[in-house]
Amino acid sequence: MKAVAMGEQKAKVFDAENMIAGRLGATVAKAALKGDRIVVVNIEKAVITGDRKTVIDAYKLRRKIKTSTKPEKGPLHQKRPDKMFRRMVRGMLPWSTSRAMDAYKRIQVFMGVPKEYAETEKIVLEKLRYSSPRRKCVTIGDLSEELGWTSLEVE
Repeated sequence: MKAVAMGEQKAKVFDAENMIAGRLGATVAKAALKGDRIVVVNIEKAVITGDRKTVIDAYKLRRKIKTSTKPEKGPLHQKRPDKMFRRMVRGMLPWSTSRAMDAYKRIQVFMGVPKEYAETEKIVLEKLRYSSPRRKCVTIGDLSEELGWTSLEVE
């Protein structure tokens, strides 16, 4: 496992292509709580399992939740794949503790592969890989586009 220097500590670089987003998020959250610096690349290619229409409808319904007094104040739901995944990971951390907030700061998520991590060996966990072509799934990138995110070309 090769790592890239990120500040003082080296980072673990995970490739999210064809990985189940929730399981990858749990792995990332646990590693961040242990003190590791985490970088996740290709997050728009991670998958959420389930029927495409059901998953999209559930996220659209979640986006309609607002406060009655001042709707623009929140809750805020992200459309971008990288921010959506970071929010998933935040839900897996014990957020009321300072330890979890520090762990959250150690996590970076990217769409595509940035130049500084292009040559780095990426961690691919085969147990988390979605390999069943018969089952239904939707990628985080497709879900984001359905929610109204206008995708930029990712290198």
